[in-house]
Amino acid sequence: MISVEEALKIVIENRLPVRAEEVSLIQSIDRILAEDIIADRDLPPYERVAMDGIAVNLDFLDSINVGESFDIEDTQFAGQPQKILRNNTNCMEVMTGAVMPINCDTVIRYEDLEISEENGKRVAQVNVVPKAVWLNVHRKGSDRKLGEILVSAGTKVCPAEIAVMAAVGKATVMVMKPAKVAVISTGDELVEVDQKPASHQIRLSNSYLLGAALKRIGIDANLFHLTDDIEILSQKIEQTLADHDVLILSGGVSEGKADFVPKVLQGLGVNKLFHKVSQKPGKPFWFGKTDTQKVVFALPGNPVSTAVCYYKYVQPFLSRVNYQLSNKVVLGEDITFDAPLTYFVPVVVTFNREGVLIAKPVKNNGSGDFAMLTQSEGFIELPPHENEFVVGEIYKYINFRG
Repeated sequence: MISVEEALKIVIENRLPVRAEEVSLIQSIDRILAEDIIADRDLPPYERVAMDGIAVNLDFLDSINVGESFDIEDTQFAGQPQKILRNNTNCMEVMTGAVMPINCDTVIRYEDLEISEENGKRVAQVNVVPKAVWLNVHRKGSDRKLGEILVSAGTKVCPAEIAVMAAVGKATVMVMKPAKVAVISTGDELVEVDQKPASHQIRLSNSYLLGAALKRIGIDANLFHLTDDIEILSQKIEQTLADHDVLILSGGVSEGKADFVPKVLQGLGVNKLFHKVSQKPGKPFWFGKTDTQKVVFALPGNPVSTAVCYYKYVQPFLSRVNYQLSNKVVLGEDITFDAPLTYFVPVVVTFNREGVLIAKPVKNNGSGDFAMLTQSEGFIELPPHENEFVVGEIYKYINFRG
């Protein structure tokens, strides 16, 4: 039996090779970048007017006094080629987003001016003098420089990344191709959701939990159910493995007389990398890989165990970004746990008045009580070297609602 840290390290070390595909810019939303996005020019690409008003040459004027007036020589609109202020004692009316006129270095806002007409000329009188050169100007290259990495490969694409990529002309973008994933639930006691279970049966739920969680990270998994028959398991798992990159099994990995999954996987040439992790729930977790780089996660069948193992190991393996949203939270209620295992506790979280995230355990009836997950927001991870976990201590937190 290995530790949680060792198990996660082995899982991450055996990630699938990156495969990329080119998609249109808008289709890249929620995908993972497979390339760095580089600035094709300075951002902003010119000295950009940041406020409507007038542009003056403050460096030439040295100073401006309250009540001083300037003849308005011309107007620079956004989208127009750059104009020239020909007389340094005049000003140029400018609009937000416009390129700063040549021979101008400062913008005085409309709010700090009065504009009037004198002898057929428009004149701007200054009521509040600018305190420094380049005031109200978004300087060229002040955000990013030509050739700088704007978004790194491995980043999940959100609307902000879409905007940046559009700004540098990325009509298409390389993103990571999702793995082909199959979810296989096992067990004679399980029937489909549209069937009425007998008194000794229950409806499938784990495979739907896994399928839904995978869909949230952009993977449309194929769902299957197999009975506890070693020949059927062997035949169907072999077929499914041939058509997919990753198999996620639920159930049949413990030490019961009908827990055939480890034996079947071994017979199919899946090399066991570990079986059993020093944790609760989820101790019987099995992980392996074939010589052809197919990966198999065999999760315990109890629903909460399935959820813990998925969010702790499977999702980080598949997503390549921090979908796990592993944070630190402050424990809001004392917990006692005597077993020398890493303990994953379902919790509800709230912010206190200081903005600190406080986690309190949700009452439950063990790893089979999946209904309580609807009242939970995540799991806190309590380390194995302690027995008493007291209010105010800080622990790792996995948010499965984020």
